Amino acid sequence: MFCSCSCGLFKKRYVLFFRAAVPLGSAVTHYKQYPPNTSKVYSYFECRERKTDPTKTRKVKYEKTVFYGLQYILHKYLKGKVVTPEKIQEAKEVYREHFQDDVFNEKGWNYILEKYNGHLPIEIKAVPEGSVIPRGNVLFTVESTDQECYWLTNWVETILVQIWYPITVATNSREQKKILAKYLMQTSGNLEGLEYKLHDFGYRGVSSQETAGIGASAHLVNFKGTDTVAGIGVIKKYYGTKDPVPGFSVPAAEHSTITAWGKDHEKDAFEHIIKQFPSVPVSIVSDSYDIYNACEKIWGEDLRTLVEKRSADAPLVVRPDSGNPLDTVLKVLEILGKKFPLIENSKGYKVLPPYIRVIQGDGVDINTLQEIVEGMKEHRWSIENIAFGSGGALLQKLTRDLLNCSFKCSYVVTNGLGVNVFKDPVADPNKRSKKGRLSLHRTQSGDYVTLEEGKGELEEYGVDLLHTVFLNGKIVKTYTFDEVRDNARLKDSEVEELLH
Repeated sequence: MFCSCSCGLFKKRYVLFFRAAVPLGSAVTHYKQYPPNTSKVYSYFECRERKTDPTKTRKVKYEKTVFYGLQYILHKYLKGKVVTPEKIQEAKEVYREHFQDDVFNEKGWNYILEKYNGHLPIEIKAVPEGSVIPRGNVLFTVESTDQECYWLTNWVETILVQIWYPITVATNSREQKKILAKYLMQTSGNLEGLEYKLHDFGYRGVSSQETAGIGASAHLVNFKGTDTVAGIGVIKKYYGTKDPVPGFSVPAAEHSTITAWGKDHEKDAFEHIIKQFPSVPVSIVSDSYDIYNACEKIWGEDLRTLVEKRSADAPLVVRPDSGNPLDTVLKVLEILGKKFPLIENSKGYKVLPPYIRVIQGDGVDINTLQEIVEGMKEHRWSIENIAFGSGGALLQKLTRDLLNCSFKCSYVVTNGLGVNVFKDPVADPNKRSKKGRLSLHRTQSGDYVTLEEGKGELEEYGVDLLHTVFLNGKIVKTYTFDEVRDNARLKDSEVEELLH
């Protein structure tokens, strides 16, 4: 059972109506609160358009969102028989204690159990996964398909609204891809290697194993580099790909594998590790003691011959992991550029020899990423030289408010009559919600438009981009991860726009 409130009374044994223990609360009583003779409730999800506040400035506007993650939720929590006699009895007992009253809709859940064999009588329509949609448009709708179960639409709100997380990760990741694409084009003239420029370091920085899987899969919509292998499992199980795996990594040192050798043997640690992986890229953290000495003396002199024997397919990747990100990156590049032969590419920017590269994995978020690549450009360094790793900022330092994700009721049927409903708070006009049955369309100019009050049913507006993906307990339309990636890809027109 789901609601928008959390409660501390539940232990893991309370599976209730779906497949995992989840927070419950006031939604339990909503069936008593709708107008008498209500027979349908229809609600929608959107990432509300952010109105400009002249007193606040944001470096990243997030004008478009990447729709991703609904298929995971449907598969894991909503499909099939999710209501059983045991769960009904268990919930009844828990709610009696939780509310100190008999408010549980036992009759309603028994009805679903008996008539639908525990399958949920709702219909969900959604845009294709991976779609890049401007803020303020409907992304999916939910409605009850049985008039006796009108209350079920908003009962499932909380689990469905948790899609805010994969949407936000995928959107934030794609915005960083746009930044990297812009500066990579400007400093190299092509986008070679773009999909490996932002690596997921977030596994240990998230709140749970499930968060790791969902968030990592959302990042992989846009990139192919990850150390959060839980995301690979989510994609293979709930989406599927034509490739054996959707994400890749390389052997990499951590501080323990360096400091275990002792401070006086840092060179020995570097030499041992680089020899262990001669034919694949290897990333070696080099700031355990003095990153600049490591670059100049150890890599640039003591082990230079070993580094030069490596290839473009198996470079040494030097990893600084402390200090001011931009200052550190620039100084590391300058030192390496003096120790190894530089070339100047066709755009006039400096490039290290192909057997050595840098990865910045400390303090990387969308803002510092922008600062670093801008600083590199100013100092005539090509983005070819560097990749980035991001952890908490990529998977954890995000909230539902970043993209204003919300779920609102817009249409009900009461006494046999359809009524368009909405909210319009006087204290915050930005929270005004949409009215009636909704549809999403493309205009002749290619723009997206959400039509309210059932206007999309008129032929003049063309096909509705919302497709039924879930109906009465069954998933009726799915997307492969390859399709998701294709829908979310950076289009040539977007890259051109970034460059002008």
